[in-house]
Amino acid sequence: MRLRKLQLAVLTAILIRPLPAGAERALAAVAANFSEAAERLAADFGRAAEHEVTLAAASTGKLYAQIRNGAPFDVFLAADRLRPELLERDGLAVPGSRITYAVGRLTLWSPDASLIDADGRKTLQEAKFRRLAMANPELAPYGAAARRTLLALGLHAALRGRIVTGENIGQAHALVATGNAELGLVALSHVLSSRNRLRGSRWDVPERLHDPIRQDAVLLHRGRNNAAARAFLDYLRTPEARETIRGFGYAAQ
Repeated sequence: MRLRKLQLAVLTAILIRPLPAGAERALAAVAANFSEAAERLAADFGRAAEHEVTLAAASTGKLYAQIRNGAPFDVFLAADRLRPELLERDGLAVPGSRITYAVGRLTLWSPDASLIDADGRKTLQEAKFRRLAMANPELAPYGAAARRTLLALGLHAALRGRIVTGENIGQAHALVATGNAELGLVALSHVLSSRNRLRGSRWDVPERLHDPIRQDAVLLHRGRNNAAARAFLDYLRTPEARETIRGFGYAAQ
């Protein structure tokens, strides 16, 4: 039922506004953590090209399941590298089309401007807090990076009883923003977002403390002949797009 509703919504959107002759429209599935950046990129792409990209944002896991069940997406911007690899392996994505469009950055953040020291390791070691939020490391790449960071600092065992988890990195950020945890290991992009009014204090986690949070995009089988989908993937690799991606708190290759 949900898939049929999604397909109907997509078909309705396609029929709302005609495109110029020769232009095409693509539907991109976008990981929720990248949705704000993707909105800017899609708008910039639309101004620079004759094509149009429509976005559908959700968790990587949910989008992956929808794609496997026939959802009408042309491009997939995931929050990890695993799901695009699996789609490529299983013939649901175009071989050789996969790229790393962004690398996520992890930060220790609190709405309290005085809680986190310039060296966040000291804040974690002193543990003058009740709860530390992070994404579920079994489900979310940012959660896995957070756990790896605590292990690298030798603090995972000591802080285990204080950790609260969200299903994804957005939920982890919300736990901190709503006061259910005093601080959290969250996505830098969420902290830098214009939608985040609570600047507080933060410590950007050195990337050497965890594996890279690679976010890969891939051209799906449905979009193999869609000029808009191919052009959007190409656009993500341009200097202009990489600058935008960096501005939203990601590293860009």
